Amino acid sequence: MANKVDSTEVRGVVVRGPNETVSIETILIPDPGPGEVVVDVAACGVCHTDLHYVQGGISDDFPFLLGHEAAGTVSVVGPGVTEVSPGDYVILNWRAVCGQCRACARGRQQYCFDTHNATQSMTLTDGTQLNAALGIGAFAEKTLVAAGQCTKVDPEAPPEVAGLLGCGVMAGLGAAINTGSVERGDSVAVIGCGGVGAAAVAGAQLAGANPIIAVDIDDRKLEGARRFGATHSVNSGDEDPVEAIRALTGGNGADVVIDAVGMPATYKQAFYARDLAGTVVLVGVPRPDMQLELPLLDVFGRGGSLKSSWYGDCLPSRDFPMLIDLYQQGRIDLDGFVSERIGLDGIQDAFRAMESGDVLRSVVVL
Repeated sequence: MANKVDSTEVRGVVVRGPNETVSIETILIPDPGPGEVVVDVAACGVCHTDLHYVQGGISDDFPFLLGHEAAGTVSVVGPGVTEVSPGDYVILNWRAVCGQCRACARGRQQYCFDTHNATQSMTLTDGTQLNAALGIGAFAEKTLVAAGQCTKVDPEAPPEVAGLLGCGVMAGLGAAINTGSVERGDSVAVIGCGGVGAAAVAGAQLAGANPIIAVDIDDRKLEGARRFGATHSVNSGDEDPVEAIRALTGGNGADVVIDAVGMPATYKQAFYARDLAGTVVLVGVPRPDMQLELPLLDVFGRGGSLKSSWYGDCLPSRDFPMLIDLYQQGRIDLDGFVSERIGLDGIQDAFRAMESGDVLRSVVVL
């Protein structure tokens, strides 16, 4: 009897130290253990979070296997896995809910306090353990994840668009629909119109908001936001965005203002650009060193809500299939987020294009 093969060699994109150039390495994928699966990656978006890993802004636990915004097909399942089977077409998510913590017990699985990843690590050929970005590591031909990180969707959806729901596009859509609870006729402003902000605009349009005001310092991004449903655009490098938003909402401010940048200056803009009983949603990720100062009397004197949106408050099992259905009905333009399709060897250039604002999403197609 032949010896059991306990690992598979694939190509993957690794960064070995802060701000180093990424490299394509041979990765060893172990056979899945209990609760784990191996997924053949079909496509993976290049997200700002991957760049933050490269820069050391998330962790200093190098080396990292990058990539997390992905779709693919389950190839092997470990013992006890019942959620998915080989051949299932899935979107990967980085928050596999536990089903048992106090949030899950209250029916609020989107706030699960004990999300989990695969137990085993993928490695380099010399045995060096890799830390998978957001517990996924999908800039690779195959990856090992927890079964709960896989959400089955219709295989007719192209992987380069389906995978975008795994992070950035879901964050923006969810910030509007889930966290902001945007309703028909609400006025919405979105500050920052990169990938996440453009998705927030699309979510506001899907919910029936009007007007939808896009705010950015880059006219290219404002033009893109109009394609996703913005009715008005404001270049905040040329005019005061707070005054502009108020002027476009009858002097009142917007019902929902979404900060997709995550800086103290943009959060203050969002705070003062909302209606008195409006909602601010923070979905842009601040740096750890950032501090916010607001007059407490202003916080007290203005009603409404100040909310944070982590992963768009999504529940993958609920939201991913629904959004794929809406895409197939032509109600969400996921194709519009894909600026270019690249190979594994194009990721360093994709980071540069991202930083310069030349793309919404570069997508690695394997």
